[in-house]
Amino acid sequence: MPLEPTRGLYLYLETLRVAFDDTIVTDDEAQILHILAQVLGVAPSDTAECRAVVEGEVPSPFTEDSSFSGHHMGDATTYQSALIAALDDDVITEDEWAMLDHLRRVIGLQENEHALIEEAIRAMAETDDQGQRRVERLERFITVCPY
Repeated sequence: MPLEPTRGLYLYLETLRVAFDDTIVTDDEAQILHILAQVLGVAPSDTAECRAVVEGEVPSPFTEDSSFSGHHMGDATTYQSALIAALDDDVITEDEWAMLDHLRRVIGLQENEHALIEEAIRAMAETDDQGQRRVERLERFITVCPY
């Protein structure tokens, strides 16, 4: 069954392409992709089809000038979910940085939105068991991958 073009599917495919750049999807990348699929409404049955699109086995449901690119409502929350997923393991790998950076560019996340997301993560740190470690990893992420 062909994939139905949606905004969520577009963002998932774009992020999946970055994850497959080195042909290996690590556990950390898979975790981010899983969370993105949930947040973006990509059905589990569609993720295998998405992989086939990325590997060139199936044509993409999107054209080069897709109307799904650019900034849309809810994008900041989507990015925040992906960032938290990356922060919640011990290390943010270069592959995870690449995925997050690409997602940030694809959705057109503005610097002020990124600052609000950082602030929200810091605010959550006070009430979350993993909060302090997450903030430490956020500091490293910002140092290596500044906005």
